[in-house]
Amino acid sequence: MPTDSMPRPKSSTTDHTNREILTGSGAILRTLEHLGIKDVFGLPGGAIMPFYDELMASTAVRHILVRHEQGAGHAAEGYASSSGKVGVAIATSGPGATNLVTAIADAYMDSVPMIAITGQVFSTSMGTDAFQEVDIVGITMPITKHSFLVTKPEDVPATLAAAYHIATTGRPGPVLVDVTKDCQQNSAPFIWPPKIELPGYRPVVKAHGKQVQAAAQLLVDAERPVFYVGGGVVRANASEELFELATRVGAPVVTTLMARGAFPDSNDLNLGMPGMHGAVPAVLALQEADLIISLGARFDDRVTGKPSEFAPLAKIVHVDIDPAEIGKIRAADVPIVGDAKDVIVDLSMAFADASASTTPDYADWWVRLNTLKKQYPLGYTMPDDGLLSPQQIIQRIGELSGPEAVYASGVGQHQMWAAQFIKYERPNAWLNSGGAGTMGYGVPAAMGAKVANPDRVVWAIDGDGCFQMTNQELATCTINNIPIKVAIINNSSLGMVRQWQTLFYEGRHSFTDLNTGHGTAMVPDFVKLAEAYGCLAIRVTKPEEVDAAIKLAIETNDRPVVIDFIVSRDAMVWPMVPQGLSNSSVQYARDHAPEWEEE
Repeated sequence: MPTDSMPRPKSSTTDHTNREILTGSGAILRTLEHLGIKDVFGLPGGAIMPFYDELMASTAVRHILVRHEQGAGHAAEGYASSSGKVGVAIATSGPGATNLVTAIADAYMDSVPMIAITGQVFSTSMGTDAFQEVDIVGITMPITKHSFLVTKPEDVPATLAAAYHIATTGRPGPVLVDVTKDCQQNSAPFIWPPKIELPGYRPVVKAHGKQVQAAAQLLVDAERPVFYVGGGVVRANASEELFELATRVGAPVVTTLMARGAFPDSNDLNLGMPGMHGAVPAVLALQEADLIISLGARFDDRVTGKPSEFAPLAKIVHVDIDPAEIGKIRAADVPIVGDAKDVIVDLSMAFADASASTTPDYADWWVRLNTLKKQYPLGYTMPDDGLLSPQQIIQRIGELSGPEAVYASGVGQHQMWAAQFIKYERPNAWLNSGGAGTMGYGVPAAMGAKVANPDRVVWAIDGDGCFQMTNQELATCTINNIPIKVAIINNSSLGMVRQWQTLFYEGRHSFTDLNTGHGTAMVPDFVKLAEAYGCLAIRVTKPEEVDAAIKLAIETNDRPVVIDFIVSRDAMVWPMVPQGLSNSSVQYARDHAPEWEEE
């Protein structure tokens, strides 16, 4: 935590009581320093200019100038998700603030601790439709844990401290702090630490002991239990505790898209990822279970399929820090509100006590699960059109980079392949937009992750569609010496939409061709574009070139690297459960089972 030895903001004076007098802008900067914020991502404009004038002189807070506010938001997300710290994004009023909305919504869906600081017009002009005036507090109320408006400089420290507290406690999430321009310019005594008053905000951390004991007894009595692990385990930093619990119990573990790496893929207890494109053993394990222990998961529709037909024989133990999630989709037999780490520790101890006299027998269950593993291994077929296999490329990126790397993906087919074919051994190694499914997340999230983890290899695994939404942040990376690696899985189309069109719309590929990698027209030419941004740019079209390109990217750390992999547009993501159908309808591959129809 910064101390009084830190340089004073240039607006600093003292009053007759020797209290430091700061402008609202100086108070923002000083508060960020006290909160331990080291890096922020942003773009200045008129309504936030006073703060940027202060920020320019700071030696404690590094500001990274992005090329679009959405990039600032996703970079703050990647920073937070890869490090467990708070990400901070800054924008001006009006369009600057609204450009943050997508990233704020994304952080809200995926429980990412983030603070968005926006400038606002003068308080005397609010409500007059002043230039670049937008009610960003009202806009973001449904997609933040809370949104604040600050009009007085004396309120800045307490508001930002409260924002930090809200963002990081309970279920993590984004908080917006909107600061009027006159608040930034006016002065007041700076009081630290401030008094934080948040009536009604009391997240429950410690679970009720009897509920934990009931869950432990269900584990002892069960014959076909499954640990259904969600992103809440990652956010709670509870992976070590989960490992101890799972290995003590000996029950299978499935890790959702948001929880990849929460439990090591190399462990035999891990059945893989459940859901629409999950591994068949993971999908059917949930479907056939007689007990599901849900840890930090929310029974998302992409996991459950048709909710009324999900796990029909299973009793449900639902553990979540957010009481609103419990019973929202599936009624819980044993609801447990509490922090995942604390609950897992308590459950592990309770199971040890409950199983002391009666050892549960899961032998027959493991016979069934191991049969599924052998019958339905995760795999892919090589394309027959002479182009590269996207699955093989992503698998090689993971194998050559290793588990200590960080992998951020865009959204679509490449996202699913990255979740499937890279082996994750630790939490915070896999970053993606899970709940919102935001195209364009990959490059700026990787940028933020590299800022937070400068000594790790950081990959953005992107599609040619996603890449075109936020690739301008490569300029930010080059100028600020943020050497991320970008793998463009270029199938010259909006791949996931194209897959659905192939399966459900009789192959009518309506407006999904992007003309980025197939044929003579490359619009844009990603190699030329990357070179224009100061990156090392490589195009790979042959299988024998794949490993050399990946190795060169890993070895290059003086600038960002972009690899344009030209892959088959006919490759599809399998397995698949169509939206609205039961998980029992999972299809291993297109030619493995009769065609189904989407409801």
